[in-house]
Amino acid sequence: MGAQNASAQRLAVPDLTTTVLTRTLTGLAAEAGLIGGEGSKLGRRIVAVGAMLSGALAGGALALDVSVAAALAVALGIVLTVGSVVWILSRHDTVWARA
Repeated sequence: MGAQNASAQRLAVPDLTTTVLTRTLTGLAAEAGLIGGEGSKLGRRIVAVGAMLSGALAGGALALDVSVAAALAVALGIVLTVGSVVWILSRHDTVWARA
């Protein structure tokens, strides 16, 4: 329990956590129809893994080719944009906002 986090910490990358990706991959494997899973959230989990992979590749390329500050600025922009959209949409009295 926690060996993965301890290994990531040993790599000396500050605040590197791998448990979110690991949990998503575990859920993906558990939902697979080949092993008797329902597969109800399979598409969403595949999209999540793809988003993490593409974000890691884009952020790594940006950090290596441009600068770390540029990669962080893009990440901040994405977080602020998504946060603003969610805040604006959650002000309405819709069914999904009440759930």
